[in-house]
Amino acid sequence: MQSTLNATLTVSDKPVVEKQAAVEKQNYRDAMARLGSAVNIITTDGPGGRAGFTASAVCSVTASAVCSVTDSPPTLLVCLNRSASVHSAFTQNQVLCVNTLADCHESLSNLFGGKTPMQQRFEAAEWARLATGSPVLTNALVSFDCNVTQITSVGTHDILICEAVALRRNDDSHGLVYFDRRYHPLMRQTAC
Repeated sequence: MQSTLNATLTVSDKPVVEKQAAVEKQNYRDAMARLGSAVNIITTDGPGGRAGFTASAVCSVTASAVCSVTDSPPTLLVCLNRSASVHSAFTQNQVLCVNTLADCHESLSNLFGGKTPMQQRFEAAEWARLATGSPVLTNALVSFDCNVTQITSVGTHDILICEAVALRRNDDSHGLVYFDRRYHPLMRQTAC
């Protein structure tokens, strides 16, 4: 008698799996809003021009997002809508900086997340440069200066795989998170 664990299914014996209905777009967006995430301003500069936009750190290809991929080599990903006005600047420049915002940056996040002209966005803060030449927010919680090493298209977005070549940390600031479609300060814990 053959064990059911070791049995081999023939083509006619395989169960028929019906395709599940997709989750409705608005339900998916509402569910993703329940995931708290860091707030970032993603910047670039180079032949494609200087540009920047606001992104959250939740990995959803339906939103501008950032997340860590691996620490060896130090790699993160950025999701960018192909219809965004800044898309061509990022894909042409092939460099970017992920500037994770501190609790004092809510208005700057809104500025980079709206329709404000690019020059006015950058005039609202102080910027520096590290290895790639992408704008680095001087008082960001942390900034990851990256080369874009790969671009993959999924649905409406491109996933930019980015290797960090330099970083800057600010250990004295508090964080900013986005949860339930609102900003919330995230206080650092102090050692006892």
